[in-house]
Amino acid sequence: MSQLSRLISILTLLKSRRILTASELSDKYNVSIRTIYRDIQKLIESGVPVMTIEGRGYSLMEGYTVAPVQFTEKQANALITAQHLVNKSKDSSFVNDFEEALIKIKSVFRSTILEKSEILNTKIHVFSRPQEEIASNALSELQLAITHLNYVEINYRKANDTHISFRKIEPYSFFSTDQKWILIAWCHLRNEYRAFRLDRVQHFKILQEHFEDRKFSIQDYFQSCPYNFDKNERIPKAENTYTSSFESK
Repeated sequence: MSQLSRLISILTLLKSRRILTASELSDKYNVSIRTIYRDIQKLIESGVPVMTIEGRGYSLMEGYTVAPVQFTEKQANALITAQHLVNKSKDSSFVNDFEEALIKIKSVFRSTILEKSEILNTKIHVFSRPQEEIASNALSELQLAITHLNYVEINYRKANDTHISFRKIEPYSFFSTDQKWILIAWCHLRNEYRAFRLDRVQHFKILQEHFEDRKFSIQDYFQSCPYNFDKNERIPKAENTYTSSFESK
C-alpha cells in the first residue's frame, strides 16, 4: 500500500470517531510505529485536525467534518490518473501540494469509489524518457508570486556555466516540457522577457513589493516567438511582439 492510500485509510478510520493507537495502526498496515508517526504528522500538515489524546491514541477534533462533495467514479479515476502524471514532475513543491490536496479530496470519496480508485491506482504506470536528474522546489511559491504580482529575486545558473547571476524578475507564466518547468518573467537585468528553467534557479526570494501588471499573454508570446520542443529553444521571428531570450539552456 502506498503512503497516500494508507493516509486516506487512516483518515477514514478517524472519521468513524474511533480513537486509534500507533501500535494498532502499525499492526493493521504492517509498518513501523515510526512510519505511523510520520503519517499522522503528514495528515496534520495537510490541514486535518488530528488530536493526540495522552495515553490513549489519536482522534479527530470534535466537530470536524468534510464538505459534502460527491465524485463520480470517472471523476475519481481522473484524479488518480492525474496523480501518476504529477508524480513525474521534477518539482517537489508541486508534488507535495498535490498529494496533500488529494488526501483531502479522497477523504470525501464514497467507500465503493475509494476502493475502486485504489484498484485503478495499482494498474497505471507512466513511463518517461531518461532525463538529467535535476529537481526544483520552487513551483508552488512562484505560482503565488504570479497571482499576487510579487517581485522575485533569483540566483540563476545557465547550463554548462559555473557563473551564477542575480536577477530581479516579474513572474508571469509557466510552461512545461520534458518534465521541466519553465518560468517566463520580465528580467530587470536584461530589461526584457526571459525564460528560466526552475531546476537552474539556485535560490529564490519572494519580495513583499508588488509590480504593475504588464498584461503579458503567453498565447501572444508563443505566436511571436514559437518554441522548438525538440531542441528546448525558442524560434525567433523577424518581428516580435515580445522581445525575449531563452535563459534555460
